[in-house]
Amino acid sequence: MISEQEYKKRRELLAASLRKNSATLLLSAEAKTRSNDTEYPYRQNSNFYYLTGFTEDKSAILILKTAQKTKSYLFVAKKDKALELWHGERVGVKKAKKLFEFDGVYEYGELKTIFEENLARKSSFYYDFLNENSELESFLVLTKGFYAHKNIAKRVAKMRLIKSDAEIALIRKAVAITQEAHHKAMSRVAKLSHEYELLAEIEYVFKKNGAYSDAYTSIVASANAANTLHYINNNKPLQKSELILIDAGCEYAYYASDITRTIPASGKFSEHQKELYALVLRVEKEIIEMVKPGVLRSELDSRCEELLCEGMVALGILKGKVKKLIKKKKHKRYYPHSVGHWMGIDVHDQAPYKTKKGKEIPLRAGMVLTIEPGLYCEKSDAKIPQKYRGVGVRIEDDILVTHDGYENLSKSIAKEIDEIESRGSKK
Repeated sequence: MISEQEYKKRRELLAASLRKNSATLLLSAEAKTRSNDTEYPYRQNSNFYYLTGFTEDKSAILILKTAQKTKSYLFVAKKDKALELWHGERVGVKKAKKLFEFDGVYEYGELKTIFEENLARKSSFYYDFLNENSELESFLVLTKGFYAHKNIAKRVAKMRLIKSDAEIALIRKAVAITQEAHHKAMSRVAKLSHEYELLAEIEYVFKKNGAYSDAYTSIVASANAANTLHYINNNKPLQKSELILIDAGCEYAYYASDITRTIPASGKFSEHQKELYALVLRVEKEIIEMVKPGVLRSELDSRCEELLCEGMVALGILKGKVKKLIKKKKHKRYYPHSVGHWMGIDVHDQAPYKTKKGKEIPLRAGMVLTIEPGLYCEKSDAKIPQKYRGVGVRIEDDILVTHDGYENLSKSIAKEIDEIESRGSKK
């Protein structure tokens, strides 16, 4: 787990980047209503969690910086036995003072008063533009006299690009749990009849291992449903002659995993399924081998598109010269997304891809990204060979950039054809 010393160091690093004579306010996420008087399971705002490790709502961080010093304060919900009877125990001010290393801890109800008292002579106000906490508007009204409003989210996002050893350990744990879930799906698929049964097997493994949340809504897409990139209905019958695209990853202690495997519903690939699958797998392996410090994501993207396009021409899905096809974006019909994304506290981690000047940020040791090529052959596409219609394939792994190359954090999750078939044949 991440130590309080690491959270404190993050806050200090953030504070050092702020203007003098500034005030910074970060609010927790709000509880979200599901319907009527029921709520979704609560999840803390990612930036707030990154700086505190605190998981309750009705909380805030206030950072006050002058020319001489910086002070950081934590605000938490007060203890209330009546409310705690219904919603569970709160940490409260007294305990929070022992757990968290702030210059002061106060009740959340005192925030506006203390905030307003400290606005004098402040020239800049920082807040998270992306946090949809409805209470933020009342604080913005108080800061109309400020010289400048600044987005603190961009600064925190930049910090989140490079993962610490403690963060990487949590991602490893999330990936290990996800590995067990995908292997369970492979071993059970031939015995099940619906997508939601397969989903239940996956989510059971997540929760029994302490990953109480999915990192995102899982995709269990059989047959032509695999060609809908964000298919989440997960309610169709499994067709034993078809493939199933499973994009599922758990969140462990607020850190994500993101894994896609494509498996045969019967436990065995047909010849035409092997052809498409082998192409995507070959491309994925080559792109992963390119990962190292200094490489640009655009270089990975370009090479991925080139390799997939070459493969599609060889299989008769596209016709023509590869360079001309890519220039006309003909390949995007079958590969509409990019090669991957940052991953961390968020599955699509809120970290920049470019500098303020618009220059692409190269890979650096400590970054974590996904590599996920795919091919999507819609059932109604009369332009491609009949045997490929209705087949969708994506293969995705989680990659850590190291000082001398990369580490595939999910390398132990079966993806070779014989490995998948072997697990599908187990009883």
